[in-house]
Amino acid sequence: MKCPYCEKEIPGITCPQCGSVSPEEAKFCMECGVSLVEEVEDTFEDDDGFDLGDRVLCPDGTCTGIIVDGRCSECGRTPDEVKKQEEQQEKQQEEQQEEQQEEEQPEEQQEKQQEEKQEKKEPDKE
Repeated sequence: MKCPYCEKEIPGITCPQCGSVSPEEAKFCMECGVSLVEEVEDTFEDDDGFDLGDRVLCPDGTCTGIIVDGRCSECGRTPDEVKKQEEQQEKQQEEQQEEQQEEEQPEEQQEKQQEEKQEKKEPDKE
């Protein structure tokens, strides 16, 4: 194969399908597109017996770890700890929403609610 500009000889590979010559580094034939590189089978073998299909991801939505021996490989927490933290966050969010709703109510309704709360706390002494 010759260079189209300087006409020097370029080492090449002959295509097994069409017989044209392509540069040595080529992965595909420039004429017919057939692969010039032998396909290598995926020969990855895991020696420690760890099966990627059986892994359990950390339940924390922001962590990229997997559960190994009951704990996350990245954050170190157990799934129960993650669940408790999520429950606490949900409770805090609910409380904040209730506070926001109370702030949005007119003052008269707030006063009535406060009176009702006081009545519940202090039973009638009559």
